[in-house]
Amino acid sequence: MTISNSEIAAIFEQLADLLEIRGENHFKIIAYRNAARTIENLGADISKMIDDGVNLPKIPTIGEHIAQKVKEIITTGKLSKLEDLKRSFPPHFIDILSIKGIGPKRAGTLYEKLHIDSLEDLREAAQNHKIRDLEGFDEKLERMILDGTKLSKKEGKRFMYSVAEPYADALIAYLKKSEEASKVIVAGSYRRKKDTVGDLDILATSKHPALLIDYFVKYPHIKEIISKGDTKSTVIFKNNMQIDIRCVPDDSYGAALHYFTGSKPHNISIRKMAIEMGLKVNEYGIFKGEEKIAGATEDEMYKTVGLCYIEPELRENRGELEAARDGKLPKLIDLKDIKGDLHIHTLYSDAQNSILEMAEAAKKLGYEYIAITDHSKHLAIVNGIDEKKIRQQIEEIDKINEKLNGITLLKGVEVDILEDGSLALPDHILKGLDIVVGGVHDKFKLSQDKQTKRILKAMDNQYFNILAHPTGRLLGERKAYDIDMELLFEEAKIRNCFLEINGQPKRLDLDDIYAKSAKEAGVKFILSTDAHNIATLDYMRYALFQARRGWIETKDVINTLPLDKFKKALQRS
Repeated sequence: MTISNSEIAAIFEQLADLLEIRGENHFKIIAYRNAARTIENLGADISKMIDDGVNLPKIPTIGEHIAQKVKEIITTGKLSKLEDLKRSFPPHFIDILSIKGIGPKRAGTLYEKLHIDSLEDLREAAQNHKIRDLEGFDEKLERMILDGTKLSKKEGKRFMYSVAEPYADALIAYLKKSEEASKVIVAGSYRRKKDTVGDLDILATSKHPALLIDYFVKYPHIKEIISKGDTKSTVIFKNNMQIDIRCVPDDSYGAALHYFTGSKPHNISIRKMAIEMGLKVNEYGIFKGEEKIAGATEDEMYKTVGLCYIEPELRENRGELEAARDGKLPKLIDLKDIKGDLHIHTLYSDAQNSILEMAEAAKKLGYEYIAITDHSKHLAIVNGIDEKKIRQQIEEIDKINEKLNGITLLKGVEVDILEDGSLALPDHILKGLDIVVGGVHDKFKLSQDKQTKRILKAMDNQYFNILAHPTGRLLGERKAYDIDMELLFEEAKIRNCFLEINGQPKRLDLDDIYAKSAKEAGVKFILSTDAHNIATLDYMRYALFQARRGWIETKDVINTLPLDKFKKALQRS
């Protein structure tokens, strides 16, 4: 593992930001942003694609010029053009762009008018109310900026699960090559499948732990060794991700795995239960007095305190201990339960593959059906489909369905929910589709009352089936918009509308907490990928992780149904 797609995309985004601040060619800036978006959503490791002989310039928005820069980044870990550009700015100026509400234009204004070139300068200016009177700013934005600077001090660096995943996979593969490693696993929040992780906690068993630690610290992606002992070590990767490894004996593996998987509240509750039984729990096992009575497996750890095994995704102290005690744990949904993907884009809007290519790829995944749901034309940036294009697409889908056996293509659309709650396509078009996915793509800052009414009015449309990415969040970029979620769940159930759990790595929306609440309110879900190419059909696993963390079972998800029953489930009550 050298550098991830997300990190390559971030380099191009940062290059575009600095070029925009410098007032460089607008089309060049757009080209870098489009390339960043494409690379981040490829769904396959771009460095591996190069090794496999893929011709990068043939990928839409890449081209020869950017392909050369991608190869430079993969080879050297950085981009010389960006490094040169950075040197023309103050050392900490770029940090300002990490604060919500500050883009390149506003960062340039802050630097030009107030000479702000660091987060500390920004915080001080916001505290002293120096920002609100600048053109393009106001009091509300100033407060948001101040909150952002405070938040940046409190939060450590976190990585999206999808960014951490290839690093975790590569490191585990490396460790398993060592003769000194018996069991090797990633624990912590990564094992619990949280949407972001702060670091990676590696747990291993070995007869010669010191030798395994010696092997570990030779891993080529390490930038700095923080500590190194006979049984544990902490290092920093070149992307500033912290890795902690701990070696334990086989007879303590289950106890250590439970302890280092967490969560902390879950573990504390287990310890309290054990104390009430006259037992002691720690990372080495469960003890009755001085006698160790459990610890080799997680299963025996739970059984010893009177519980059945609890899946890692549920270990957040949200009622799982009580459910385990009473035999009421959910039977969590599995990837093999999914019969189809209901949020897929093609060349008809902003994606990179044809309908046929997406269908053939989905067939290989074993799906019984998929829905083609290209964007409606409301947002020009996504090159959406209008009525004419939809009719063309319907004809193409009909022809493919006649020829392609083993999978059925459903006719659909991802239609924009307008500010007033109407849909961006007329009913006579929606009526002719099998499935209508509605989504909010603008006006994110409406009041809770207006945003909630907007969505509920859209759901009133008799052809509306699924609310896409219901809260609109983008991890690390945009908070969820303000909605009365309790009312949304109630009204979705009444209307027989379904809520999406979107597997796009920056969305993962609904999140796990809302998913659990929606389930408890009786709402049904669909799991989907929001795929924009054949590789990102694999994003279904990220939707699955969110669903499992939200206690979702197969019966809660309608795209686990066979096609005939799925179509019946779509019918509005």
